[in-house]
Amino acid sequence: MDDLLNALADPARWRLVGLLAERPRSVGVLAQLAGARQPQTTKHLQALERAGVVTSQRVGQRRIYALRPTPLRDLAAALTQLADATSGRDGHHEAHERHLLNVHAERLAAVQQGWADNRSFTFHRALSGPPEAVWPHLTEPARLARWWAPEDLRVSELVFEARPGGRVVLQYRDAEDADDSDAVAGHGEGVVELVRANERLGYRLSALRPDGSIAFTAHVVLALRPTAAGTDLDIDYRISESAVDSADFIAAIELGFGQSLDRLVRVLDPTDAARDPRYDDPRSTT
Repeated sequence: MDDLLNALADPARWRLVGLLAERPRSVGVLAQLAGARQPQTTKHLQALERAGVVTSQRVGQRRIYALRPTPLRDLAAALTQLADATSGRDGHHEAHERHLLNVHAERLAAVQQGWADNRSFTFHRALSGPPEAVWPHLTEPARLARWWAPEDLRVSELVFEARPGGRVVLQYRDAEDADDSDAVAGHGEGVVELVRANERLGYRLSALRPDGSIAFTAHVVLALRPTAAGTDLDIDYRISESAVDSADFIAAIELGFGQSLDRLVRVLDPTDAARDPRYDDPRSTT
């Protein structure tokens, strides 16, 4: 497959393939139709033959080249398989495209300091288990780290001191960055502001740029309410201190935080036996 792709990557060879798709032709005729010199055409045809996409046969005084359709069909099938896989990978590509649209819109809106201040997002999730079973997943770092990251990311550092005035540190890396050699995907620091066990939890968390300055600050309040089926979790997420260049960060909130909450739903679902090992051993501090 590599040889075939390399052979077809040359525009001159691709032109010859197109001509041979019409009918078998001699080297001289192919050179004329392609507007090229015959020695160059011969070299291109020999490369295509080595790749298995054409065959040649001497007929009288001429060498006739013909296209072999099977390698092209195999390539087309492989490309179709890739395209189908892209469309069906659990919505990853669709989510990425949606995120890029959000980024574009937010960049247009970010014209001055404080441009997104007081913007708020609300989230709701119905969770399995009573509030006292949900609460540790919101306050204990080892459990928080299992869900507090968007899809395709993992928690690489986490501090959550579940008391008023307690520190919060949250860092993301790509889920496939096994040795932490890639750039940090996100880093935030803040403080816990409200703790009412099994009922309400509030904290503020500032998303930091690589130089340590604040991109924006999130003020987050989580409210738990018991229901017959388990727990209703309602979250108010409000923005302050939004810098002009915070658009890319803010564009990710609705999708990214929503994906994190979807992970929480799965973690708490007793019928979901699958557990993601990427979230089992963060560097965390209580």
